[in-house]
Amino acid sequence: MNMPGPFEILVILLVILLLFGGKKLPEFGKALGQGIREFKKAIQSAGGDDEEKKKPKKPKS
Repeated sequence: MNMPGPFEILVILLVILLLFGGKKLPEFGKALGQGIREFKKAIQSAGGDDEEKKKPKKPKS
């Protein structure tokens, strides 16, 4: 199956913009990001990714 090209991606983004409107897109992005973070946290707590546990965490500045 071929990946969509730049024109197809542009059309998809335009349709999403028309469906949800400009004001709802930041809320949608925020909710999607939170969902991904929670999913990753659940995977890690289940012991799914040992590589991530071995990496030293960098302090946030």
